[in-house]
Amino acid sequence: MATESSEGEEETKLMGGNPQLVVDGDLREMAKNAAWSVSSCKPGNGVSSLRDDNYETYWQSDGAQPHLVNIQFQKKVKLQLVALYVDFNLDESYTPSKISIRAGDGFHNLKEIKTVELVKPTGWVYISLSGNDPRETFVNTFMLQIGVLSNHLNGRDTHVRQIKVYGPQPNPIPHQSFQFTSTEFITYSTLR
Repeated sequence: MATESSEGEEETKLMGGNPQLVVDGDLREMAKNAAWSVSSCKPGNGVSSLRDDNYETYWQSDGAQPHLVNIQFQKKVKLQLVALYVDFNLDESYTPSKISIRAGDGFHNLKEIKTVELVKPTGWVYISLSGNDPRETFVNTFMLQIGVLSNHLNGRDTHVRQIKVYGPQPNPIPHQSFQFTSTEFITYSTLR
């Protein structure tokens, strides 16, 4: 169920979750070389727990809401998908129920692009960053901020077990606006 909010960003309700991370082959993980920070964390449950590919560890916030995860890139990148691993069965009131995705050049000009409501999620939750217009398939940004606005059962702190950020694969042939898909076309795509 998707509803339009008054500020123009899209609000979506997501139910369930996927136990396995499944991403299209034309996407790549973009946040490996980014600078990650969080608004707060309990000792031993910081940023490294979000990126360790271990479902048993988690980032746990420590403070007032909203709880923020900031991802800053050295250059402008195209982002298409955010995948979060959360587990309502294990974390209960620590599980996020409303998430905001913001993008911009830095902290000074972040703009909310998506608001998502999660209903008892267990597993990977996929949040597409594409807009309502079919031509808006990605967000071009220096910084992405994921904000946990509220938790299930009115919980105060939050648990997020993993976060992955994906963007489109780069074109293997530079200065070519389109990609060849068949082997025969790729063979004849360059001049010798």
